Amino acid sequence: MAISKGTIAILTGGGDVPGLNPAIRAVTIRALREGYRVLGIRRGWAGLVDLAPEEGADNQAHVQELTEEIVNRAGRTGGTFLHSSRTRPSHLPKSIVPPHLADTYTEEINDVTPTVLKNLEFLGVDYLIPIGGDDTLSYGLRLHQEGVKVVAIPKTMDNDVPGTDYCIGFSTCVTRTIELTHSLRTCAGSHERFLVLEVFGRYAGFTALLPTMAGAADRCVIPEHPFDIDHLAQLLSEDRRRHPSNYSVVLVSEGATMTHQSEMMFEEEETDQYGHKKLGGIGDVVARELKRMSPKYNDGRRVNVINQRLGYLVRCGDPDALDSIVPMAYGNLAFDLVLQGVSGRLIGLHNGCYDSVPIEMVTGTKKIVDVDKYYHTERLRPIYESFQRQPLFVMTSDT
Repeated sequence: MAISKGTIAILTGGGDVPGLNPAIRAVTIRALREGYRVLGIRRGWAGLVDLAPEEGADNQAHVQELTEEIVNRAGRTGGTFLHSSRTRPSHLPKSIVPPHLADTYTEEINDVTPTVLKNLEFLGVDYLIPIGGDDTLSYGLRLHQEGVKVVAIPKTMDNDVPGTDYCIGFSTCVTRTIELTHSLRTCAGSHERFLVLEVFGRYAGFTALLPTMAGAADRCVIPEHPFDIDHLAQLLSEDRRRHPSNYSVVLVSEGATMTHQSEMMFEEEETDQYGHKKLGGIGDVVARELKRMSPKYNDGRRVNVINQRLGYLVRCGDPDALDSIVPMAYGNLAFDLVLQGVSGRLIGLHNGCYDSVPIEMVTGTKKIVDVDKYYHTERLRPIYESFQRQPLFVMTSDT
């Protein structure tokens, strides 16, 4: 049997998006054909926490060896066949410390990085390729600083990982948002209502702004700019009167806030290991307030509202064309760096060209919409000008 040139481990963390499996496939196929061994770490960083570094231990639930047959079967599908989690090894609650580590980590919150490093050594990992958003990749940066050879691939529906213009999953999210919004128009038009759709976007409004720019909605509200609900009601009422079917549409980012709010709307107070509460509810509040205020701008008559949270409908199922092609390129770019002996890099797109930047970029800044450049704060909609020499998705990381 040929001796392996080295071992590459791949993991996916955070929320699932279409395009993860094509990225895993791209890395694996290239690596296997170049003589490397490829391991899939299951359930994100959790797999490297829960693994038992003992010969003969049953670690099938935490790691699997990848073959062309496995990744070819999964590579055309959505989600992640390696599974995912929001585990943060540097901030692991005592309640989920694995039993075999219970005597080692006894604090309420534990940094189990020494165990992760030990497990990577046990597996013989030469290169680690985490695929995730800024939370997942921030721990990838931590491992890079500890001496692990890391090459990171960005993914997130929100497209908000700094250092790249594009994150895996964003195109499918925008495509599905446009499709679902147009589908719901038939209901809004039939009943002459306002249509309020809550979309992803905790800190960045790209997933509301781009579909609106594409004609999916009349208005959008985004996290970067607090909005006045009375003003939104006026604008949507004007849009509704102008429409032949007497309806209008607004996309609401889940992280958007009204001018009188002190913070975002949360479904629950519990936080995940990265300190985030589960967002949700701003669409419900907007819908309720629009209905209440509607008589003011509609000759005293109330306008009813269709209110829908798109949620997982935009992240489920198969990837679209871009989220099949870009992950393929990202995976191959990551392996190119492995062949070059380069690590500590984040794969990305910049002004339409594939490239990489230092992985430190993921924590160095916040990637949000440049309001002055792309968002009309009075009209609550995108700015439709100055497209000359702009990249494909218009709004970039500006790095």
